[in-house]
Amino acid sequence: MKHYLSRYILGVGLIIGLLSAPLSAQQLPDFTKLVEKYSPAVVNISTIGKTTKSKTFRNLPEIPEDSPFHDFFRHFFDENNESLEDERPSTSLGSGFIISSDGYVVTNAHVIDKAEKIIVRLTDRREFVADKIGEDERSDIALLKVDATDLPTVKLGSSSVLKVGEWVLAIGSPFGFDHSVTAGIVSAKGRSLPDDTYVPFIQTDVAINPGNSGGPLFNLDGEVVGVNSLIYSRTGGFMGLSFAIPVDVMKNVVDQLKTGGKVSRGWLGVLIQDVTHELAESFGMEKPQGALVAKVLPDSPAADAKFKVGDIIINFDGIEVERSADLPPIVGKTPVNSSIETVVIRQGKRVTLNVTIGELPSEDEVKLAVTEDRGQAATTSTRLGLSVSDLDDEKRNTLGIFEGGVLVRHVKFGVARNAGIRKNDIIMMIDNINIKNVAHFKKIVSQLSATTVPVLIHRAGSPLFLALKIPAK
Repeated sequence: MKHYLSRYILGVGLIIGLLSAPLSAQQLPDFTKLVEKYSPAVVNISTIGKTTKSKTFRNLPEIPEDSPFHDFFRHFFDENNESLEDERPSTSLGSGFIISSDGYVVTNAHVIDKAEKIIVRLTDRREFVADKIGEDERSDIALLKVDATDLPTVKLGSSSVLKVGEWVLAIGSPFGFDHSVTAGIVSAKGRSLPDDTYVPFIQTDVAINPGNSGGPLFNLDGEVVGVNSLIYSRTGGFMGLSFAIPVDVMKNVVDQLKTGGKVSRGWLGVLIQDVTHELAESFGMEKPQGALVAKVLPDSPAADAKFKVGDIIINFDGIEVERSADLPPIVGKTPVNSSIETVVIRQGKRVTLNVTIGELPSEDEVKLAVTEDRGQAATTSTRLGLSVSDLDDEKRNTLGIFEGGVLVRHVKFGVARNAGIRKNDIIMMIDNINIKNVAHFKKIVSQLSATTVPVLIHRAGSPLFLALKIPAK
């Protein structure tokens, strides 16, 4: 009986296996129709920029012509023993896509950077010289226009409904190989990358390489959900980390470039950092959450709304702020001059502030505001393991810190070093109390109970909160 039962189970298993194999194959996406329909709207973009001078030298060494180094050295040497300068035009290569039949084309701003001539090439081998309507470096989006009609176009979707794990496809010109197609899935959403705080990037594992920049990222419905922008790589080639600008960000930028030629963003005027577990404990929070205000810029909307250093922004215009990286994109897309309700945690209590959003200044103006807003009696705190001194006028002028704070002269092994405090840091605040001078610092430290408290420092011109675990007396 057991013998027949085992044969029956084995037979059923084989049938199920045979039925499930083609079913699994059918579940894999078929991109052929999508590519056939929308690849004609994907374009190759090449640019010619200003000429650059490079010095070359004559007097070619005697190297056999069949040597692999012969062609290499031939670019740098000639028969005569003298130097000269060659002028060569700079070039770049990227991708783009047509969003309207009358010739509007989207690409990355870095693709056309410093371009004097922009050439757009279609799949049918037609070429057009494009005019630049505008570009936005902060989002890395550029809008071009070619003089043509009845052009093929893509269909724009929405990145807000895109889901992690969803299949996506890219079409572009990696290394100049026109209209290459690669596919993968969405790895993550809302990624914040260094120097790109106003773009919540879409992370994918789609193979993206130099030349793909500016090309479209499609979903299975054939809708553009992103603009392929950059990769993270140790070698310069694809390593499974590709990033695309969400199409919702792109559409907002394109609309503004069309109407005004520039992009306007909302501005709060604070420098923020993430809340770590240690900082959450020091602020009396149950878990890390929100964006910790490390600096309030002068004459900013935040300053007018009475934001304070040490506030933790947990809600902005009804949107929960889980991490500090969440805040800049939310503020950036907020209309200028709108009045927004913001919830912060201040000294353990929820406080609601109303702020009128300003317009984001240029990067140079922001850097200037950050820089401008920043007797050698010394004391040693054995409790914290550091020594501090008052700041003299020369030091204050250099750092832009015109009142309060003490200079860290030396850090021993102990509490301060464990917290990450370094020599030449400026301690501005401990346990939400502004430090006036060395005497005040000494008094505040002596009154601290054995717990974890936040300490605000200035380091190399930038504010930073650290969590300081105070030992028992």
